[in-house]
Amino acid sequence: MTDSPTRRHSPASPPSPLWAATALAVDAVLVVVFVALGQDQHTTDRGLGGLLATALPFLLGLVAATVLTAGHRTWHRVWPHGVAVWLGTVAVGMALRVLWDQGGAPLSFVLVALGVLGVFLLGRRAVTAWVIRRRASV
Repeated sequence: MTDSPTRRHSPASPPSPLWAATALAVDAVLVVVFVALGQDQHTTDRGLGGLLATALPFLLGLVAATVLTAGHRTWHRVWPHGVAVWLGTVAVGMALRVLWDQGGAPLSFVLVALGVLGVFLLGRRAVTAWVIRRRASV
């Protein structure tokens, strides 16, 4: 069997535009999981509305950072785009929390957000890049 150019993918050429939308959706779910874990840790039971209200600043940060880093073409790259999305998500999320009076941005929370969202958002990209490389070698 010969390899078809349409079946082989490299990290420089993602499989399809649908993957970018799927990756953004997965990132959004990971941001909501981060918020849910935080609310659970602090025994905050505000229901689905409260969960989404708390997640909204970080979700807006995720979308803004993704758009600004040309996320439709770079959704699978850890460096530099993934790092920019991660840091942008945290920075915009913290700024909006302060502006919207959602409890501020104490240093301990900023550090936890950097750590957890770093593992989630960069980890997703590392796994995605690995899968794409693996598919390219098949």
